[in-house]
Order: sequence, then structure tokens, then C-alpha cells
Amino acid sequence: MINTNEIENIELSYLQLKDYEELKQALIESYPEMPDSYWLRPQLKTLINRFPEGQVVVKVNGQIAGCAFSIIVDFSKYVTRHTYKRITGNYTFNTHSPDGDMLYGIEIFIRPEYRGLRLGRRLYDYRKELCERLNLKGVAFGGRIPNYHKYADQMSPKEYIAKVRMKEIDDPVLNFQISNDFYPSKILKSYLEGDEASNDYAVLLKWDNIYYEEEAKQPVITKKIVRLGLVQWQMRPYNNLDDVMNQAEYFIDAVSGYRSDFALFPEFFMAPLMAENNHLSEPEAIRELAKHSEAITQRFSELAITYNINIITGSMPEIRDDRLYNAGYVCKRDGSVERFEKLHVTPDEAKVWGMQGGAELKAIETDCGKIGVLICYDVEFPELGRLLADEGVDILFVPFLTDTQNGYSRVRNCAMARAIENECYVAIAGGVGNLPKVHNMDIQYAQSMVFTPCDFSFPMNGIKAEATPNTEMIVIADVDIDLLRELNQFGSVRNLKDRRSDIFQVKRS
Repeated sequence: MINTNEIENIELSYLQLKDYEELKQALIESYPEMPDSYWLRPQLKTLINRFPEGQVVVKVNGQIAGCAFSIIVDFSKYVTRHTYKRITGNYTFNTHSPDGDMLYGIEIFIRPEYRGLRLGRRLYDYRKELCERLNLKGVAFGGRIPNYHKYADQMSPKEYIAKVRMKEIDDPVLNFQISNDFYPSKILKSYLEGDEASNDYAVLLKWDNIYYEEEAKQPVITKKIVRLGLVQWQMRPYNNLDDVMNQAEYFIDAVSGYRSDFALFPEFFMAPLMAENNHLSEPEAIRELAKHSEAITQRFSELAITYNINIITGSMPEIRDDRLYNAGYVCKRDGSVERFEKLHVTPDEAKVWGMQGGAELKAIETDCGKIGVLICYDVEFPELGRLLADEGVDILFVPFLTDTQNGYSRVRNCAMARAIENECYVAIAGGVGNLPKVHNMDIQYAQSMVFTPCDFSFPMNGIKAEATPNTEMIVIADVDIDLLRELNQFGSVRNLKDRRSDIFQVKRS
């Protein structure tokens, strides 16, 4: 192995035909068990002419230390079963198609004396970057398993691969490929002629391009940076519904002025209107408040269109089939409206108001991707967040109403946990202040916040933005959806991918 003190320069460059003789010698050194497996000059000339970007060499001090060759293929033609000869068009590379969807690796090696310098990782990283730049679905190749011949009479290729992944068997080639984020997809029989060390088997290894975007027939714009506007609402006396909605419009105007994509209101932000029914019993008063819910939703829908912003209305009491629910709406800026409901009511809500839990949990499509809404107490049940994460939710909104700091802490800490375990953003917004003339709603405590996962691309404490506690204000925060994709694939820990589905699963009833 070369001494690192002797290295003056390492560079990646496109393969040129003038490099052929040096490349041929490097191939012979790298595959001593297959001495005749080097490429011919006309073959490399064809490869360079067809796809020059796909053919790169890594040089150390000007000498070829390794290479990576690739073509683009329509992978649907080869996904079931293929051999090396077939996918290369019998080494003519006529299978290369600029309109294909998969970058297929046909060669990669590092000369023995340069191994241990992580040069192979540079070549794999180049392939991944090329794949992203060309908007291909991913990278695939048939990986050799050169130590399998030692175990062929003891176990199947499937068992061998499993033991390699568990570090019970050392296979330097397969181990290296897995460590570079490639995953085994299929076992290929009779893949490479003459590969006796692999017992004629290979493993189809793949890497998925999380940024791949399939061409749409109509233009579709999905935002990568999403701006959130949280309203920390002051509970104060209001004379009527118009006063409440005028205050709501004030906040919508403010957050839309910052070009926010979402405005989040707290749970029961319209509670001050209960004061006019303070002479009634608490169950009767909350049902009177529910009579405003339809008008509130309609006004929010109009404001969403007027101010070009998606509005999460917080929540409000709603009567359906003579049953009292806690529900809210996502009023989208395209004019559509979607309902969500509180599934778990608190003991106090059930006892004092006779409120019942809903039954519908759903991911909601928006122009900024999928979102979910969990009202207050619901965020304390981790199964709900996990179900939404499995349905592709990137942002979880939590409108809440808590009277004491310990109640708030339950919501806050559980919301923070949902962000970490589900690799998503969580925004919480609550009401503050006092309502001395409204029974069961007299005090409030809140600190609205935006939580993130905890990894290097995010704030180290998992807090993107936070309001001043118990003060009326707005919070504006940008969240980057692409960072979630990277976290899912390359995070320090990968909570979603590493779940033990062989032991437990979370399913809908």
C-alpha cells in the first residue's frame, strides 16, 4: 500500500483513450484470479463515445489508481433477471440509452496498492452525484461475492448475504458496497462468466435517488423550503364573531406578509365567545359556541384564498349527529377544505362538556407536500404520529390549549419526540392569557415552537424557532423538506428505516 506521505495529488477525471495501456495493467493487477478480464481498446472507445460522463478514473500523483464505468439503461427491461453480458449488450454497450432511468455500474475497481485510501468511496459518490444531476431513479449494479465459494456447500447465497450483513462473515467487496449505502435487491444467477470465486452468483445492489422527480404531464410545483407561521393567540374578551375574525385576519395578514405557506391557529382560539353564554351550564355553553364553527370555517377559507396561504384553523367544537366533537379544518389557498378531528379527548373535556373522540386520522395533501394535524392531547399518543409518518407526512401541526405549565410540558415534550422518532417537523401553537368570565377556560399557558429532528443538518437541540412564553406574538420559521430526505437515508441514526418490523408494527384498525 502506498504511504500517505508520498501522496501529492488525488484527482477524478474523465477516462481518455490515451490512458488505455495503463488502465489495462491496472485491471490485470486488480483481478489476478481473472487475468483475461480486461477491456479491449475498441470497447472503451465505444463507451467513451456513448457516455463520456459515465467513465471516470481516480489518479494518485498522476497514476491511475482506480476507475468507475457506467451506462444509462431502461431498467424496466432488466429488473426481473439479467446477466452482465445482457445488460452490456454483449459488451457493445448498445443498451445505453440517454432516455433511460437507471445509472448502471459496469466496472469499478481500485488497484491493490491504493486500497485503504477510501478512493472507492469517491468513485461511488461521483456516481451518486451524476445520478442526481441527470435525474435518474438510482444507481444499480451486479456486485460480486468473491468469498461465497468458501461457503457454497454450507449455505445459500441468501443466507450468505444475511451473515455478511450481520458481520458474521467477512466479504470485503459486499461489505464495502453496503457501507456506501447500497442495499441488496436481488440475487443474480450466472451473472458474470468465469467468476468462480462468487460461484457464478452476484447480488443486484441499488441506491435510490431521493431527489428523483418523474416528469409530469402538467407542471407541478412542490416547495422544498416551506415557511411556517404560528399564531400565539391572546385570549381576550370579544363582543362578537366579527371581532374574533378581524383579529384572526390581522394575524393572517401578518404571516402572509412574510410569504408564509401555512398559518397555524391554536385549539379553541374562539373560546372567548363562550362568555355570552356564561349563564348556561358548561355543556350547553360549548354547544352554543359550536354554532359559530361553520361560519368560522367559511371565513377562514375565504381568507386562505385572499391572502394566498394555507390555514390550519386550530380547532373548534362541532356537533354531528347530536354528538359533540373537537374538530378543525385545513383551508387551502386553492379553495379546497379538509377536516381533521381530535381522536383522544381529555378526561376534563369528556366530564365537563360531554365531548367525544373522533375516528378519522389522515395525511392531507397540500402544495407543500403531505401534512398531518394532531390536536393537543393526540400528540401524546406516539402511534398517531407514526401512522402519519408512514403515509408520507413531512410536517405535523399541533394546535393546543393548556392551562398549566405541566400540561404544556406534556404537549411540548411529546411533540419534540414525534419530530425525532418520525423524522419530520412539528409545529405547535397555543393560546395565552386569561378569560375570567368563561367557565373551564379561565387560564392558559403556551409557548409556540417548531421542532426538528436532532442531527447535524438541524439545530442541535431540535428547536428551529420558539415564541416568548405567554406572550401574544407570531413565529415565522423555514423548514427544508430535502433535509428530511437526506436524514432518512444518511442520518446518524435512521429511526424509520431501522424499525424492527419483525418484532412490532403499528397498523390501523
